[in-house]
Amino acid sequence: MWSGAAPNDIRSIVMDRTVWYGKVIVSAALHISPVLMRIPSVHSVLKATMYLYTSARFLRLKLLEEAPLDNNSDIFAEESVTSDPTGQAPIQQSGVPTSLPSSRMHRVTTAELQQHGANGDDQYVRVSITEPQKMGEGMGAYMAYRVSTQTNMQFYKKSNFSVYRRFSDFLGLHDKLTEKYLRSGRIIPPAPEKSMIGSTKIKMSNQSDQGASADFIERRRAALERFINRTANHPILRVDPDFRDFLESELELPKATNTSALSGAGVIRLFNKVGETVNKITYKMDESDSWFEEKVQQVENLDAQLKNMLTRVEALVYQRRELSQCTASFGKSVAMLSNCDEHNSLSRALSQLAEVEEKVEHVYAEQCIADFGILCELLKDYVALVGAIKDVFHERVKVYQNWQHAQVVLNKKREAKAKFEIMGRTDKINQANDEVVEWESKVERGQEEFENISRMIKKELERFELVRIQEFKVTLINYIESLMQNQQQLIQIWESFLPEAKAIA
Repeated sequence: MWSGAAPNDIRSIVMDRTVWYGKVIVSAALHISPVLMRIPSVHSVLKATMYLYTSARFLRLKLLEEAPLDNNSDIFAEESVTSDPTGQAPIQQSGVPTSLPSSRMHRVTTAELQQHGANGDDQYVRVSITEPQKMGEGMGAYMAYRVSTQTNMQFYKKSNFSVYRRFSDFLGLHDKLTEKYLRSGRIIPPAPEKSMIGSTKIKMSNQSDQGASADFIERRRAALERFINRTANHPILRVDPDFRDFLESELELPKATNTSALSGAGVIRLFNKVGETVNKITYKMDESDSWFEEKVQQVENLDAQLKNMLTRVEALVYQRRELSQCTASFGKSVAMLSNCDEHNSLSRALSQLAEVEEKVEHVYAEQCIADFGILCELLKDYVALVGAIKDVFHERVKVYQNWQHAQVVLNKKREAKAKFEIMGRTDKINQANDEVVEWESKVERGQEEFENISRMIKKELERFELVRIQEFKVTLINYIESLMQNQQQLIQIWESFLPEAKAIA
């Protein structure tokens, strides 16, 4: 209904709808009993709604005050900063396009994607993300990452190339892939979530105190690398034009404005999520496929167990960090005790024990890093991946819901046609017959779409299980090897101290 509307008209309509929904909910809130208001979930929802309602009113007033905008502007967009990826000050290039022309790269068909994406074993795309650099200063600052790619696929122009990308570019890529492939039943690897605290630390830090945010930057770099490589390992996603543009285009990518939570698209996305959540709760699909019924239950159980294990591993990381700190504190106490002991051999042994405790503290710290970097991050990724699988299941339910809605409308159209025939309304019969034909085609398309997404989900889940088993196998082997190595170091450390303890006379 917005195909012929101007951008300002569309924004005005969106704001009007938002304000209207806000008024309805606020009016309902005034009639909610105080008992319900004391429920935390109800109070939180109403508080968030009031915030969105107030924001929508403010944005709508600002829109009405401003002059008409051209088609390329967006009042909800973030500021765009064009910077030199080498770390220099922001620059402006005159006469050089800053966005990628839509026709510069060959656009492949679905058949080509299927043909080339099926050759999985002998073709590869390996991506590494390195050299995180802070670009700009203040609240306009952001991190840029060097994205280096090695591949033997003919779709790419070179076998080795690298570009610089910012965090919002990764989120924009994920949104594009989701928009393209989610409705067809593909499982899209989830991108790392935004962190307001970490981003603020980066924006407010300078060259002298960047060490405080170094851990956050490294964790984000590793998470982005895993996201890109999971996408690159997918036989269809890795040859997608947007994914190839992301990896090899030396020009600046179009600004991903809808990744901001405070943008107009962010507000609309929030309302859509609320609506989908309500739909998940209220609509129950009559499942006729026992395979899906079993898989949905398996995914729910896997999600619960992964979250439970993640909680335990996070507690393990915390306790291991505490053990490392307590060991260091104990070593310092032993060193102080050795300085005041008059017995020479005992004093020497205590001094050696303090050095041993310092070495043990380093081993515990390394094991804490391994717990988090190897095991905890894998579990976080798979909790998010299971969420992506749930999104695919919900997309199938939505397709089924649309199909059933078309069937209900078709039955009503047939009943109306039968009434017109009984009443002899020849002037209405032709129109009713056309509507019946139209909705019959919609029912057929809905059924075909439902069958297609069901087949695709089965293929995607089969691939997911194979990849999951392999990733967990490799991760567990690496984790066990790190445990064994650290335990061997501890044995060597304590064995070296044993003669000193026996020498006490």
